[in-house]
Amino acid sequence: MTRKRTTGNAVGRLRGWGGVTGMAAACAVTASFTLLPLLLGGPGAAADASAGVPGTTATTHVTQARAADCTTDPWASVSPADAADDKVGEIRARGQLIVGVDQNSLFWASRDPESEENEIVGFDIDLARAIAADLLPDVAEEKRVVFRVISTADREKMLESGDIDLVVRTMSINCEKNVSFSHPYFEAAQQIIAAKDTKGIDGLDSLTGKRVCTADGSSARTAVRAKVAEKDQVHVPNQLDCLARLQLGEVDAVVTDDTLAAAQVAQDPAIEFKGAPFTEEYYGVAARKQGASDLVARVNRVLADYSRDGRWTDSYKKWLKERLPGKKPPVKPASGSN
Repeated sequence: MTRKRTTGNAVGRLRGWGGVTGMAAACAVTASFTLLPLLLGGPGAAADASAGVPGTTATTHVTQARAADCTTDPWASVSPADAADDKVGEIRARGQLIVGVDQNSLFWASRDPESEENEIVGFDIDLARAIAADLLPDVAEEKRVVFRVISTADREKMLESGDIDLVVRTMSINCEKNVSFSHPYFEAAQQIIAAKDTKGIDGLDSLTGKRVCTADGSSARTAVRAKVAEKDQVHVPNQLDCLARLQLGEVDAVVTDDTLAAAQVAQDPAIEFKGAPFTEEYYGVAARKQGASDLVARVNRVLADYSRDGRWTDSYKKWLKERLPGKKPPVKPASGSN
């Protein structure tokens, strides 16, 4: 399969989608591709890696789901010593890694209309390709990974059913999700966006009495539940749908990760951040809770190497640095090593 390679300029081409007309077109694109698999490959295989990944350590305010239990340590993932399953063998026998991804999160995973096959590109996609390259180095690049578009709410059940092997979809590590998480690969925070001319919204406490949109199954929904009456909560399958509701005037504000909010602000100059981030959390690669311990341990090894050898930084500069400056790969604390 021949594909036109894309660069960070794809980000610039997608700006200016702001407004109801643009979002109608975006939603039409989203609907036309829902649940269609896309064959994509990745760069060279990752080598063995250990602790000592460069970057900065952030304060943890989230809980972590893992194969056996749940702790407040986001690094409490499966260690190689605990990897008793053979999910990796199953994937190798199949000859493909099946990854659940988004297709409408600009910078992270979105369709590139200028590629020959309208392929999905972004930071999460680069990482998924790297994992597939490590697991299946002898399989042709264009065949080693299937990207399956899933909604936020479907992430856990599609892992449990075996329809997908992994989720790489800006998924926050916490105990509410019934999955087994890898080590963190990105630090994020919950934040509010609203129209620039909206007054009186400057933080989570200011949302009382406001109509607020969040994505089903998201960490944002949990945060909003404590502050906003149920009748004022609007839930949608995907976070980009919240932007459309905001532009249509159906909601007063959107709560989502700062990483995703930055993409929405980039698409509409009439939208802005309101108040400071009010959580600190991490994204992890997710696998089914039981039966994939070896796969999670292998992903952890790939993540360490991906950060250490510069591929994380290269992808960050390409997709995210302009809108999310100052980010670095999360660092595993020496005292918390598995």
